[in-house]
Amino acid sequence: MTKTLLTRSSCALSLCLTVVSAAVPAIAQATDLPIASPESVGVDSRPLVQLSETIRNENLDVRSFLVVKDGQLIYERYAKGLTRDHNYELYSITKNVTALAAGALIDEGKSRLDEKVAPILAKARPDLKDALADKQAIELRHVMSMSTGLVYNFKPTDDPIYYGAPDRLKLAAETTPTVAPGTAFDYTDVNPILASATLGADAGMPLPDYVRSHFFEPMGMTHYGWERADDKGLVSSGWGLRLRAVDMAKLGMLVLHGGRWDGRQLVSQAWVRTMTAPSSAPWYGMYWWINDIVATEPETHAMGFKGQFIVSLPERNAVVVMTSMLPIEGGLRESQNVLAIRRMVKDFVLPALDNKAHAVPSAARSKALAQELQLAAQHQGKPAAPADPTDTPRL
Repeated sequence: MTKTLLTRSSCALSLCLTVVSAAVPAIAQATDLPIASPESVGVDSRPLVQLSETIRNENLDVRSFLVVKDGQLIYERYAKGLTRDHNYELYSITKNVTALAAGALIDEGKSRLDEKVAPILAKARPDLKDALADKQAIELRHVMSMSTGLVYNFKPTDDPIYYGAPDRLKLAAETTPTVAPGTAFDYTDVNPILASATLGADAGMPLPDYVRSHFFEPMGMTHYGWERADDKGLVSSGWGLRLRAVDMAKLGMLVLHGGRWDGRQLVSQAWVRTMTAPSSAPWYGMYWWINDIVATEPETHAMGFKGQFIVSLPERNAVVVMTSMLPIEGGLRESQNVLAIRRMVKDFVLPALDNKAHAVPSAARSKALAQELQLAAQHQGKPAAPADPTDTPRL
């Protein structure tokens, strides 16, 4: 078993990252979430059993599905022989962690939402000064709310912005502004490249180093990694982060509790409110989505390509996590994997949380849940999204 550590290299100012590995013992972590049975916290386990059965019957490639209630892990489903210690490529959930880091830097006075990103990047990369000349009006708030007005001509496969990039920041700097910053929402992965470089410069260290010391270590996270750096060492803030499902749940809890973790305020409550309030679109804040999974009550979530989700339900003090390889067809907010998590939460998770009057502990219910989770552990599921090597879960 290996733990992926993030260390700084000596290249290109503060825009660098080197990934190394070191052996760690294969033991359960004492800092993981406490475990409880669903019924012990007033949750009916029967809909959760039905959820797992549905995943198996429909042969869905759901690798992990977790439910946390009142700070306790009450449902922990893994498939394909995976365990709690496996981590997953989270794709755009990397943006959500970046948003938390931005808030912490703003709290420290090292970043500002109204700071202009072009001068910061030109100082770090003088060779890009000319390319950044037409981007002087772009502020950090535009980068994080997907409203920079920049357009990048994405190629359908093997785009250098994602794979084998020699200089990802150069690609982002050379994009063309089409509308004034702050005037239109446009979800493009140019923006998190600018975010990674800007926030790393503000922090005075590579962004993954800052995130590790400010969030991952205080929150007891393990088996994490931030990969796919370009040839200059810059990671994107839009993909490449690998976390265990249980650590994804911790991030959901951090947001649920207004930035507080184990008695320590890791990021201000004011920033969590800003981050999860509408900005450039009614359903989008600062890299966090709003009421797009559950529309009937307050909800905020992180969403990653191919079906990675962290859903926070503040009125219920609950968090739902899923990692999967589900279909990507249907567009950004209506892809098949988004429809799947909406259905799972609406048809199974919410009824389990709602049915407190019938959440009666019994040996029969405990046995039914345990037996179903054993069946789930061996279920393979049929991958329904194109697989990259990074999609393989790792220890």
